[in-house]
Amino acid sequence: MAQNKVQNNVFIEKFTNFSVKIGNQVHLRSLRDAFANIMPMFILAGLAVLVNNVIFPIFLSGETLANFQNFGNVITNGTLNIAGLLIAPMIAFSLATNKNFSSPISATSVATASLFIMMSISRLATPIDGSDPVEVSGVVSFNELGTQGMFAGIIMGLLATEVFMKLANNKKLSINLGDQVPPAVGQGFSTMIPTIVTLSFFAIISALLSVVFHTDLVTLISTLIQEPLRAVNSSIFGYLLIYSTGNFLFTLGIHQTVINGVLTEPLLLVNMNENMNAVANGQEPINIINTSFQAVYAQMGGTGGTLALIIAVFLVSKYQPYREVSKLSIAPGLFEINEPMIFGLPIIFNIPMMIPFVLSPVIGALIGYLATVVGFVEPLIVLVPWTTPPLISGFLASGGDLKVVLLQIIILAVTTLFYIPFLKISERVAIKQAEIEQAKNEGNQVEDDDMDWTV
Repeated sequence: MAQNKVQNNVFIEKFTNFSVKIGNQVHLRSLRDAFANIMPMFILAGLAVLVNNVIFPIFLSGETLANFQNFGNVITNGTLNIAGLLIAPMIAFSLATNKNFSSPISATSVATASLFIMMSISRLATPIDGSDPVEVSGVVSFNELGTQGMFAGIIMGLLATEVFMKLANNKKLSINLGDQVPPAVGQGFSTMIPTIVTLSFFAIISALLSVVFHTDLVTLISTLIQEPLRAVNSSIFGYLLIYSTGNFLFTLGIHQTVINGVLTEPLLLVNMNENMNAVANGQEPINIINTSFQAVYAQMGGTGGTLALIIAVFLVSKYQPYREVSKLSIAPGLFEINEPMIFGLPIIFNIPMMIPFVLSPVIGALIGYLATVVGFVEPLIVLVPWTTPPLISGFLASGGDLKVVLLQIIILAVTTLFYIPFLKISERVAIKQAEIEQAKNEGNQVEDDDMDWTV
């Protein structure tokens, strides 16, 4: 028995170290940092969509409404519609900073220029009168810079920065003007050759794509990478598999962003942006699974839907330590911060609680998904901050649909009932563990069967 426990501990330790290593991988960490930096812009875009399509129509109509809606439209153009352009330099800056590169700002300019180099020279555009599309040059479309170009921005932010830094760190390619020139001028000349070589390299690739394959990076990535990945992550089964894996890691003390922050969030954000764009253009949103879907249906009270656990504790638990932890967790839990419950109850390495922690979000996501599929509610259309309290989040993310709020109440009720039996088991385990610990302290013999209660 003791040997099995040692083996389990060794496995968990190795698995933990491996997962932490993956989570701290510099490119993945830079990707998360970049998205965190531009997230306020996407939240602003969501609020602009809400104001344009929910608030203004209450008071305005006709031409006056259209004039006021320019407010939201220009915000959309400056946020969602240039998402790819925003993410490329932010990734470049984050990656260069995380790798301690001497001039992160130089990396941002190179990555941005590389992104434009890899775009198509000409493109089809539809005239305002609705006639057949015509080929135009000398313009860049919001489609390429926005949601459709987000993956191109990610790839160029990573790839161009790596090439540039590799060249810039080669002293033989550096031009040194001495200490007599201003630092900015000296820095510009020191990276001149690496900049020229990097941009020329991507220019050759872009020309080959255009001349030989008659395509460009944005189109290629959208066809071969972005859309296939979205097809997996946007399916309910693919999403639940990845999201549940991340939640399971959290029960081992490894933050769920190790998995979810990399594999789901960028794609869910693309879906969210498309929904907001559709509504802004008077169209119907089509992406059920998106960033707000997760916040509204799958993780009320934080990852694992632990607001339901707090409610369950106050309903059925008389175990004082659990009640005290839950009291401390109410305020942060309302704002989706649930570390007090995860590490204080605890949930990590607590087998009875690990099960509902992983499966409760599945229940919430399935209820939200099915309700949307059957038409009871519409796909969510506003990106709300993940710290928005439950019920308020549903109201805002849906553009004011009270049925979504009702759906959140139903999910809370169902997941609370689901948590209760596991909570009772966990309470018994905790009491048993306390008895064992007390027996040890009193010098009494503890049987192996008793030790099996511990995790």
